Amino acid sequence: MAVSQVKLRTLYIMKMLLEKTDEKYTMSAADIDKALGDYGMSADRKTVYNDIETLREFGMDVLQTKGSNSGYYIGSRKFELPELKLLVDAVQASKFISRKKSEELIRKLESLASEHDARQLQRNVFIYNRPKTGNETIYYNVDKIHTAILENRQIQCQYAEWTVKKELIPKKNGAVYTVSPWSLTWDDANYYLIAYDEASDCMKHYRVDKMQRTRVIRQERVGKERFQDFDLVEFSKKTFSMYGGHDEEVTLQCGNELIGVILDRFGTDIMIVPADEGQFRVRVLVAVSPQFFGWVTGIGVRLRIAGPERVQKEYKEYLEGIMEGY
Repeated sequence: MAVSQVKLRTLYIMKMLLEKTDEKYTMSAADIDKALGDYGMSADRKTVYNDIETLREFGMDVLQTKGSNSGYYIGSRKFELPELKLLVDAVQASKFISRKKSEELIRKLESLASEHDARQLQRNVFIYNRPKTGNETIYYNVDKIHTAILENRQIQCQYAEWTVKKELIPKKNGAVYTVSPWSLTWDDANYYLIAYDEASDCMKHYRVDKMQRTRVIRQERVGKERFQDFDLVEFSKKTFSMYGGHDEEVTLQCGNELIGVILDRFGTDIMIVPADEGQFRVRVLVAVSPQFFGWVTGIGVRLRIAGPERVQKEYKEYLEGIMEGY
């Protein structure tokens, strides 16, 4: 057999072990020889042993079982099945990844498991029914943003909004936004760009899937000092659904059963002060906006805004405005 064929045989054995074996499904030397026939090759028992030893020396975790299910299988992999399930869930949960791209990514994730474990990942595709974007340009936007950050460049784009006809059209009659990109972040299963707007002298966020005609320009980024002072974690805590508003220190009075809701939203480093029986108070920084008020309303009567009065007044006006429509 030519030297190149020997190398190919070893690679094919590696391929079939990765694709077809795991702790439950093994391949004997005879199984491997039979599978090599599909590639126009053959190997005796000793040859298979030698090739497997070569793969072990290469670093593959090829294990062997004895008994009724004797044979070889791959032990540890770069990604274990629970890790792959987690990644599949993340792809499925991400609104900014289109259905088509989700299916492509999941197929690639499946290739990291045995074909038997891959079936469990395939089932997840049909379990979830979350809304997905149809906008494929987001992948190019992300690539351009990373390029701009790496090369210390600004970007230009148009920013779009939805119409009642379900069309994305540029805002402000197609105005071009020029910003300095500093970071990308997820919130509510959407992807956001955190960038410095020199014209407004502040940090802003943009939904990446609503950015159109994005391009990297020659101008170097500005606003480094602003970004260094910008606390992304605190920004995410105080901002609801990434909608801006005026920052306020707000006191919330909550039923004790809501402690998990509050800690999930604002983190575990906040101070909890016992209030009336079965209740507690907490003071948090929030961006006061209709989205914040909607969050408060959704939780119900066991959560109320205890201060300041101006925020209470805004909340009452918010509720009255809703009631006027009924």
